[in-house]
Amino acid sequence: MAKKASGISYEDIVRDVRAGDFKPIYYLMGEEAYYIDRIADYIVEQALTEDERDFNLTILYGSQTTGEDVINAAKRYPMMAERQVVIVREAQSLPHKEMLAFYAQKPMLTTVLVLCHKNGTIDRRTNMAKEIQKAGIVFESNKLYDRELPGFASSYVRRRGAEIAPDACQILCEHVGSDLNRIAGELDKLIVAVGEGKRIDTQAIQDHIGISKEYNSFELVAALSVKDVMKANRIVKYFDNNPKNFALQPTLSAIFKLFSDLMLAYYAPTKSEEGIANWLEQPAWQVRKNILPAMRIYSAMKVYQIIGEIRRTDGASKGVGGQKTSDGDLLKELVFYILH
Repeated sequence: MAKKASGISYEDIVRDVRAGDFKPIYYLMGEEAYYIDRIADYIVEQALTEDERDFNLTILYGSQTTGEDVINAAKRYPMMAERQVVIVREAQSLPHKEMLAFYAQKPMLTTVLVLCHKNGTIDRRTNMAKEIQKAGIVFESNKLYDRELPGFASSYVRRRGAEIAPDACQILCEHVGSDLNRIAGELDKLIVAVGEGKRIDTQAIQDHIGISKEYNSFELVAALSVKDVMKANRIVKYFDNNPKNFALQPTLSAIFKLFSDLMLAYYAPTKSEEGIANWLEQPAWQVRKNILPAMRIYSAMKVYQIIGEIRRTDGASKGVGGQKTSDGDLLKELVFYILH
């Protein structure tokens, strides 16, 4: 589920639009482009038939138009349709956008005006934001936390009538990162490749995305959590020998997540699998696979020291300290420190 930032979520908007409840103005803003694009596209899909779009869909770009042009477009009447839709992309670059405050005081009820403002937000205290909020919706699309990405991916696959194995989901999210549009694109490719209604597993990830099901940061974290020295070193060696299949920063993020979660787990009120899962807001299977075994192996002091070493490695990879060490060697040093 998309996180709420102003009392309304992506799911709320989609539900209302599906029911035919269109607001005269939507100001969609924030750092996560995925939800902004999906809402704008869904409004067009639900508000206009394909035939109606020829005359009643207007797409403007903030860098190529003005606030006055947007208002003039919004004040037009629809042609042979119940409503028209005006989409303003790159709204963050729209000159004189404050003029929209006056339009919002008396908007055209036969127009659905959608402003897409990416990589930033407007000040909600401004007159424009207040007037748009009264007349329609101001929605902020926030980046998801890394721990929320597998949930997004699983939900996306379910909506498409398919299923993805938890380990395959984790591997994909760690490989792709926090770009939801890219995650969705890779999942679309996988669903087509394995067939509608089929289960996406690690083999499918390896065959169609090019991620090894054995040599990835997900498996490295699993090896570190149980102190499997041979497996961890085998993965590190593979990364060192295949630099095109290895990126240090995502790998450090995955390792850091394990040990930062482990540190938090020590403070869980209940040390059961369920209690720690609730405390960390993680699936029980993930706690069972990584956290519980690691708690039996690593002391709190060792975890504290490892977190410090991860940060030192991150700094060294960015040139802190002046010495240039290859990413493969940095990972070797870090894994050796963790395991010994």
